Amino acid sequence: MPSTTVGSGIIVGVDGSPASHDAIRWAVHAAKMRNIGLTMVHAVPPLPHGAAEFVSAAGRAALQKDRVSEGRRVIADAIAVARAAEPATAGHPLDVSGEVIEGIPVAALVDLSKAARLVVLGPRGLGMIGEMLLGSVSAELVRQAHCPVAIIHGRAPTAAQPNRLPVVVGIDGSETSALATAIAFDEASWRGVDLIALHAGADGSALQLPDAEWAALKAGSEAVLAEALAGFQERYPDVAVHRLLVLDRPAKHLIEHSKSAQLVVVGSHGRGGFAGMLLGSVSNAVVHAARTPVIVAREG
Repeated sequence: MPSTTVGSGIIVGVDGSPASHDAIRWAVHAAKMRNIGLTMVHAVPPLPHGAAEFVSAAGRAALQKDRVSEGRRVIADAIAVARAAEPATAGHPLDVSGEVIEGIPVAALVDLSKAARLVVLGPRGLGMIGEMLLGSVSAELVRQAHCPVAIIHGRAPTAAQPNRLPVVVGIDGSETSALATAIAFDEASWRGVDLIALHAGADGSALQLPDAEWAALKAGSEAVLAEALAGFQERYPDVAVHRLLVLDRPAKHLIEHSKSAQLVVVGSHGRGGFAGMLLGSVSNAVVHAARTPVIVAREG
């Protein structure tokens, strides 16, 4: 297996937190499925500007050196977590490496995402409390990255207890939804599990529609779902696909189905979206509220 360089394969942003370790374990499984390398990255941000008023230049340099040394310890621990999580299977061992980068974490990871296959993060880092909103680094990465981003809620399955739950993908007919569908089929095939393809006919409530409009909405939604899946089932004959049509509130349904899934895949923005816009409302809600890993489909 070729050696990994920073920015290639799968990148995992690490900070030593329990959520970060869960992300590493999930990323080990993802890297083994893809047969690619895994790089742990810890970013050490620059000292605050205000520090210059109270600390000498020599003191600032010593402090930054200590922070970088602590970052190396975080990386060493992350590599140990990855090695411990790697299943004892025949074949090449997982190519694992680590790097400490001095810079703003979001900017560093966005730059690395230009050459990565996937960036993996925990939902929040050190100092955060359970059930708190998505951490600032994770939230920015799903808006700015140049490759798909996985936000890992919960623990990864072990080799002794594989996860047989399905993969769920949200489909709305947009370009990023098409990318999400391709990712979801890959993930379901690699894991050997079923795929649930969910499409909502409307973003808001459709409960008050007249019968004729309801029937037209349902027919149109079935057509969108059929078109989105066309060709994939022939390319992935090993993946059993379950089509799920709902008529309103896609985020609510995706979050509900995430409770009985091992992974949810969504586009970065949906109907009418355009490159560079903020994360769509549905994707944003799912990333924040799902209690299972979520991949946000992004591309450069």
